Amino acid sequence: MILLDGKKISNDIKNEIAAEVEKMKSREEKVPHLAAIIVGNDGASMTYVNSKVKACKRVGFESSLVRMSGTTSEMELLDKIEELNNNDDIDGFIVQLPLPPQIDTQKVLMAVDPDKDVDGFHPTNFGKMSLDMTSFIPATPFGILELLERYDIPTKGKHTVVIGRSHIVGRPMSILMGRSGFPGNSTVTLTHKYTKNITQITSQADIIIIAVGIPHFLKAEMIKDDAVVIDVGITRVPDESTEKGYKIVGDVDFDNVKKRASYLTPVPGGVGPMTIAMLLKNTLLARERHRKRERI
Repeated sequence: MILLDGKKISNDIKNEIAAEVEKMKSREEKVPHLAAIIVGNDGASMTYVNSKVKACKRVGFESSLVRMSGTTSEMELLDKIEELNNNDDIDGFIVQLPLPPQIDTQKVLMAVDPDKDVDGFHPTNFGKMSLDMTSFIPATPFGILELLERYDIPTKGKHTVVIGRSHIVGRPMSILMGRSGFPGNSTVTLTHKYTKNITQITSQADIIIIAVGIPHFLKAEMIKDDAVVIDVGITRVPDESTEKGYKIVGDVDFDNVKKRASYLTPVPGGVGPMTIAMLLKNTLLARERHRKRERI
């Protein structure tokens, strides 16, 4: 079994991006600028946003963090988004989810300029992705594609089973694995919590991508020998034996599945680090697009 080392690959990608930024500086071009809006004080969101700021610094991007209180109204947030949409200095920005209950998440995501939507959540980008047109691919699916590509895992003609149908991972992944090209050209089955006889389906899969948020959902007896398993799940479970009082686990029963799989992502250290790396990649792509437009 080969571990798909997201930590190593994400570092490689960051090094490549940093080299690109150095070239931009040598040509006296503007470097990419990524902004993030965070509403409220959710601990996990703060940790995630801070790691994005740190990653920007590492590759030489400019970054801005816009903090708004948990009592922020929907209109105040929409006004802030409009401000960032109109700020030519910012190439891309994200609105950190989840948002407080008084704010309509869909309305907020729709308000982001598709040209700056480096999370790839806007329907314009999702639609373009579905039609194989150039678009921002959501960072987590983009990271999974990159792992498959860099480990040269065959996908053509393979049966890929996606477990979970969220707009952020499952649904885009099912589209991307069925697209023309590499990674892609798979026969894709999209499953979810209402799928009957799921073991019957997963046991036929060459590649399984799971994002259901249920710790250890995928058991060894649910996969065939030498299957490729990508675990997107990340859940804190109580563990008194650790200093923090919890441990991070994925959607895969790692210790048993590793005895049968050919490739497997660890949790943590698999898909997670790739998400931030690909957000940076999307921001670099946004800067390139904006630069070409400025020349016209």
